[in-house]
Amino acid sequence: MQIRKARQEDVAAVAELVFESAPDMYERFSGGRRRALATITRAFQEPGTVASCEVVWVAELDGRIAAAMAAFPVAEAAERSRAYLWIALRGTPFWRWPATLRLYSAGGRANPKPREDAFYVDALATDPALRRRGAAQALLDEADREARARSLPAVTLDTTMNNEAARALYARAGFDEVAYRTATRRLPGFVALVRPVAR
Repeated sequence: MQIRKARQEDVAAVAELVFESAPDMYERFSGGRRRALATITRAFQEPGTVASCEVVWVAELDGRIAAAMAAFPVAEAAERSRAYLWIALRGTPFWRWPATLRLYSAGGRANPKPREDAFYVDALATDPALRRRGAAQALLDEADREARARSLPAVTLDTTMNNEAARALYARAGFDEVAYRTATRRLPGFVALVRPVAR
């Protein structure tokens, strides 16, 4: 298995995987799968967003992208999130802007606040045909190395409370569940997880 930074030519595979990391949320935010994939594609191609090429790593198996991870220091999260929002709005009919902005605001309040001194995994997904071959674990280990290189003491992420498969993966990988937000009318419940960086 090879772990490497994403390249611009990986855009189609990465966009699909980033979308699959939270399909319900991406569809709600952009107004459907097609528009969500277009937004992720534009965000991958532009620097400074939560899905930009410079913050995406991929795991390759047999020459095929098996998994992708978008990750960056928590300190960059707010600015990168705003940049993603702007790209989403540019590709959304203006009459949908109020709903998109409401969901963006609600999402910011709903997600448990990650610790400031951590490396944040914003998206992680594996191709269903290539699961259970260690790709997600290898990317989480890469997040650990990236955190250590930046002198950050922890890796953090969040997932929906009902995503039992992801929660089991993170537990096996050594993450502790540290905070919870209950579901609201608009959003599912979320759980925040943290793993200290191996020294």
